[in-house]
Amino acid sequence: MIDVLDSAGSTDRRMDLTTMTSTGSEAASLLRPITAGGAPLFTRAGQVGYASRRLGDLVHGRPPGITGNQWSTALRAGFDQVVCAADTGRPLFAVDIAAPPAPGSPEQRAERMTNAVCAAVGLPVLRIESPTLRGADHGRRIVEYVIDARGYADAAAAGPDGVDPVGFRDIIGRLPDGRSGHVNDLGALARATAVEAYVDRRLADPIVRGLHVRWQDGPTEGWSWVEVRPGWCLVERVRVIAQRFSCGVDPARLAEDLSALAVGERLRDLDAGEPPLVDRDRLRGDIRQLASRRNELAGGFAFDHLCAD
Repeated sequence: MIDVLDSAGSTDRRMDLTTMTSTGSEAASLLRPITAGGAPLFTRAGQVGYASRRLGDLVHGRPPGITGNQWSTALRAGFDQVVCAADTGRPLFAVDIAAPPAPGSPEQRAERMTNAVCAAVGLPVLRIESPTLRGADHGRRIVEYVIDARGYADAAAAGPDGVDPVGFRDIIGRLPDGRSGHVNDLGALARATAVEAYVDRRLADPIVRGLHVRWQDGPTEGWSWVEVRPGWCLVERVRVIAQRFSCGVDPARLAEDLSALAVGERLRDLDAGEPPLVDRDRLRGDIRQLASRRNELAGGFAFDHLCAD
């Protein structure tokens, strides 16, 4: 069963807080600059990143339209990374990386309340749902990637008219293993790891395959898998929920790249024992089920070739 998460949706352009409407500006004024609590984890492109911050650390007071229950619940919510302007300390966006909450669970209800408060105070949020990726291990790399992608998109948008710039994800260069390829593919190392494992006869197939979709008015979703034994696959699925936030790249492709990154993390543990695998026929059935819901997808379904026997 494939569940569709509620989402505040995503925007295709980067939010510029200096050009918001008066209502948006008033909401954003509720954000509290981070000026204490330890040195930033990193500095990049005029922005600084802090790890493990609660929403209560980022806001001045309860905004209009937010109930007391929403407020008290959201204040306890934590983010893996909060990115601020380096000169003022003002929060620009927050990132949360966690396993997907169960439908109807207290965690999902708390997330919805947090989403409402973040919208009310003008805080963009990037949520990444994965059973494998974790903020402590992968958060900094992902956030720095997004900062670079957003900066590249801004620079490309300011380029000459009539010129179709190469997208950040499509830049070709030299990969760590010496091959030529997409240097801004977060799954590149996982793909190289799969090839090495195949050469060492630890995998039945060297190719990390995948797909990505965008649910209408909802999250984007990426799947990646590699065949470990004949007919049995290691499968990872990641959802990206961009709330009032632009990733600088297509969030659906980002979701697929992150699912490949997760496959790579699990491939590192092959020596410790075989991970849980999915029957290839069952995986194909899941893909067919996804294809059958193409009317619910923005842009349809572009992976019918994966449905064939």
